[in-house]
Amino acid sequence: MPRAALLVLLTALCWIHLAWAVSPIIQPGEPGQPSRQIEAAAAVELAGLRYSAADVRFMRDMIPHHQQALDMSALAPERSQNRELLDLARRIETTQIDEIELMEQWLVDRGEARPDRDWRPHVSAPEDDGHDHHPHHVEHGMEGMATPAQMTDLEAASTEAFDRLYLELMIEHHRGALVMVDDLMDQAGSAQDPALYEFATDIKNDQAAEIDRMTILLASYSADPRVGLSAGFGDAGSAIRHLRPTASLAKPDGFFDPANPAALPPARLRELAGETEGEDNGDTAASDRARPALLDFANTDLAFAGDLMVVGNYHGFKLYDIVDPDDPQLISAVVCPGGQGDVSVVGDLLIMSVEQVRGRVDCGLKGVAQPVSDERFRGLRIFDISDRAMPVQVGQVQTCRGSHTHSVVAGPDPEGRIIVYNSGIGPVREEDELPGCIDESPWRDEGTALFRIDVIEIPVERPQQARIIHSPAVFADPDTGILAGLWERGDHGPGTQTSAETNHCHDITVFPEMNLAAGACSGNGILFDISDPVNPVRIDAVVDPGFAYWHSATFNNDGTKVIFTDEWGGGMRPRCRASDPSNWGANAIYDIVDGRLEFRSYYKLPAPQTEQENCVAHNGSLIPVPGRDIMVQSWYQGGISVFDFTDSANPVEIAFFDRGPIDAEALVTGGYWSSYWHRGRIFGTEIVRGLDVFALRPSEFMSESEIAAAALPFGDEVFNPQQQFQVRWAAQTAVARAYLDQLERGRHLDEPQNRAIRALLDAFDQGRIDATEADALVKQSEAMAMLGQSRTGLTADRLLGLANVLALLAENNN
Repeated sequence: MPRAALLVLLTALCWIHLAWAVSPIIQPGEPGQPSRQIEAAAAVELAGLRYSAADVRFMRDMIPHHQQALDMSALAPERSQNRELLDLARRIETTQIDEIELMEQWLVDRGEARPDRDWRPHVSAPEDDGHDHHPHHVEHGMEGMATPAQMTDLEAASTEAFDRLYLELMIEHHRGALVMVDDLMDQAGSAQDPALYEFATDIKNDQAAEIDRMTILLASYSADPRVGLSAGFGDAGSAIRHLRPTASLAKPDGFFDPANPAALPPARLRELAGETEGEDNGDTAASDRARPALLDFANTDLAFAGDLMVVGNYHGFKLYDIVDPDDPQLISAVVCPGGQGDVSVVGDLLIMSVEQVRGRVDCGLKGVAQPVSDERFRGLRIFDISDRAMPVQVGQVQTCRGSHTHSVVAGPDPEGRIIVYNSGIGPVREEDELPGCIDESPWRDEGTALFRIDVIEIPVERPQQARIIHSPAVFADPDTGILAGLWERGDHGPGTQTSAETNHCHDITVFPEMNLAAGACSGNGILFDISDPVNPVRIDAVVDPGFAYWHSATFNNDGTKVIFTDEWGGGMRPRCRASDPSNWGANAIYDIVDGRLEFRSYYKLPAPQTEQENCVAHNGSLIPVPGRDIMVQSWYQGGISVFDFTDSANPVEIAFFDRGPIDAEALVTGGYWSSYWHRGRIFGTEIVRGLDVFALRPSEFMSESEIAAAALPFGDEVFNPQQQFQVRWAAQTAVARAYLDQLERGRHLDEPQNRAIRALLDAFDQGRIDATEADALVKQSEAMAMLGQSRTGLTADRLLGLANVLALLAENNN
């Protein structure tokens, strides 16, 4: 290289080095604030910081959070007599003292200020919204912290009352810590400091394990025999009260996986087979893919028509002869996959809901692989079951969102039409597959398939011509016309549930004689006027801060009350643990007053369940006892519960049946889907195990006469899910005795009157009543009517009911 060129190059390099040496390094301030120049060493130091503002906030918040746990635990030695709880409190005290010191040192080492340990500035009392919330879930500054009022209650409690409240509050406190860790980990750039990351991970692991131990300990305080039942598919432990099992049927062949009848998850199957986690098995992935999904063979809903019982299933449906209800006989098993298989019967027609994308027009088993296909079926199938041994598919109605459930509203009318409401909750299908299916928000396209129900017409003589005749926007704002006029999705404030958006109804229970329907519509409970069945009109809608998903509804017999259920966790999660809120995943009982829904109380299964049992409020029906409101209900693996809600503010459980979990280790989606009363029996579909039948036993809660009155036939003995008919009891002595038992139980009848009426009823049953006894019946009827007119409320209703029956018995004797 020439000397001159070399000189130029060296000079240039010197200038570059000089420029680098003197060029300023700038750190901007907040908007509007001046920038500042910093040294290279400071720039490197800033870039190398391993903790963030979120990290500091987490540590500063967790210190008073821990301090409250210490204050709670410090109360235990003088108030608890349970050694296991005292050990727990000491363990919490030791661990959290060390962790507070660690957090404070972490802050000091990084030049950050240590916070005051006092937790009181971080909590506030909950606001009263008119509902009785679970004591755990209250407004607070940091997740899971107890309010001052709750801490005062804890300090005042002793022995078992202290233990229960301590565990309830501490479980929620630990859950709050887990939420705080999750929130930290969700922050971009947080938890990069190795020490902090390890600490936060330890909190999550340790406190999650502690929650499990505390939940088990809390459940042990219950004396309920349903607690601690042994697990098993066919040999689980069981507990029963005031019920008598009369039949138990396994699923028929073709409706379960022979290699996995208990529907265990693949990971559990591998564990039982002795395979280790992560073991290299080339066949495992293929086997998991080939194995049916866990709900492919799930039993679902029930329908009845006299001596016919229909059991729905994700795989099709089954017909049973129940001439003898204690010995159901399988007539036929129809394979037609598509889920969820909810069923109704009208005459010789069976209607079935289909929502899954694997459903095929031809009931085929291979599913549909293409995203758009003429072979796919989602909607309502219609079968002719006049030959019960060989049902035939005779009609179909394709819908945009499939059919999760449906409700037979009316018919056949004089024109031979059946009107059905269809509730689709699935994703909207492609418009290329079904024209008119628009998957858009209502603000972008008012023709959207969302925010609607389907009204379907089925001509009885021409079911192949069944069609959608209307898709009313029943959730629209009446003032603005905006389709999304009800709950928008979200929580109701601190410590409340996140309720689903109201863009569909899960169930619509119709009561045609009352011109009413109750819609359990994801984020709202709705009351409809269905005097024009094709054009339902919303007359009231309510929300509940404890409801995650409004699932189903049941009226009482005179249409003055309605029970809504909350399917928190979607039916697949354990939501009846001892630590779960008593108003989440529960029933909400409303009175209907002048066309408006007025909240009265909650009812939730009172027996705590385990982590291995999916449990939440699900499907049930009335048990038609005259003079009372009684319901039987399924709670998945929580079993069956019978409860009295005659006093809508104070529901009481009166009978139950429960089995232990399907598996001791794995959570399997199982238990009772539906439990319904028909012909004097409770029929319950078990998702995995099959079908059970129960009879009621007389008890202090229900007399033999009340059970006999409930078993009397009425109407045409048709029962369809989401359809109710008013029960009008025949003039039978069992009905009169049921009223007498209730009046005697409440001490509302003089003993001489009671004995006299019972003697007349005995004579009537024995066929030895003459004109004198018939005249005595009339006089007793008149006396009861006069007495009833002098009373009010339920007592008056029962006296007048008794008077009416006695008068009819006397009349029928002539």
